[in-house]
Amino acid sequence: MANNNPIPMKIVLFSWVSFFAVSAAIQIGINYGDKGDNLPSPDAVPTILQQHNIQRVRIFNPNLSFLRAINNSLIEVVLGTLNEDVLTLASDASYATSWINTNIIPFTNVNFKYISIGNEIMFPGNYANSLVAAIQNLDAALKAANRPIPVTTAIDMHPIAVSYPPSVGRFTDDSAPIFRSLASFLNTNGYPLLVNAYPYFAYLGSGGVSLDYVLFNTTDVVVQDGEYGYKNILYAMVDAIYAALEKLDAPDVRIVVAETGWPWSGNDVATIDYASMYNNNLISQLTSTTGTPRRPSVELETYIFSLFNEDLKPEGTERSWGILTHDGDEMYHVNFP
Repeated sequence: MANNNPIPMKIVLFSWVSFFAVSAAIQIGINYGDKGDNLPSPDAVPTILQQHNIQRVRIFNPNLSFLRAINNSLIEVVLGTLNEDVLTLASDASYATSWINTNIIPFTNVNFKYISIGNEIMFPGNYANSLVAAIQNLDAALKAANRPIPVTTAIDMHPIAVSYPPSVGRFTDDSAPIFRSLASFLNTNGYPLLVNAYPYFAYLGSGGVSLDYVLFNTTDVVVQDGEYGYKNILYAMVDAIYAALEKLDAPDVRIVVAETGWPWSGNDVATIDYASMYNNNLISQLTSTTGTPRRPSVELETYIFSLFNEDLKPEGTERSWGILTHDGDEMYHVNFP
């Protein structure tokens, strides 16, 4: 039927533009760590997040004060368990029920996005061997309580045996059996795999990587890998894991970058200028393109590390990843969309 009134069409177009703008914005979040003795109180953090237009946050353990404060907020929360909980979660289904009764059920209006079982668990090892069982038990407890929240884990790049070029990416021989089981579970349930990917460390460890390639400063293809061209190393790192998952017959498991960022102090390239450049260029990249060369139609949900500087972490760069000072002032401005 012909539409003789152009105004409704404008409204429809505006609605679609607004939808995509919001969709892009909410794909970017922040990590909130609490290893500091001078940080804002947890109940003040939701307001700080809102002031900076941050709509997603990842926390590493159940901070009940923070969860109470963020209740009834639209901010999405990625909640972590302690690594030390993995063995008990795997061996005792009743502990999984107790865990959600303490950390999930009371917070009926917290918008939980994912639950991460542990963070950067070492492969091989007892925790790694128990990881899938822990995830399965917590997932079953959540479903039994009618609180279905995707359950996954967060890995770093250490279980990847080869990552260059990205298409040859594969897991190490001793971790591959665990990741095959994990990927099968994630694929069956439609859950993502969380990945901590730091171009900063790749730059320090390589000796031959261009700083512009690491900081999203090049418009030219730096690495040509068959049909895929890479202009930044973060996308190459992510696609190496996608390639590794493909080799485990799990091509549909989506990757979420759970941590990435740049320190502002500690060595010659850990500066405020580079930290600002990395994080702002990262956001520009994420909001201007949909996905990586290997997954061009899959949005790359990403969480910057981190919200605050944490003075109880080891000396050196570990203490200087925050975009905010301990009192909430900006170390440098980040253009959260």
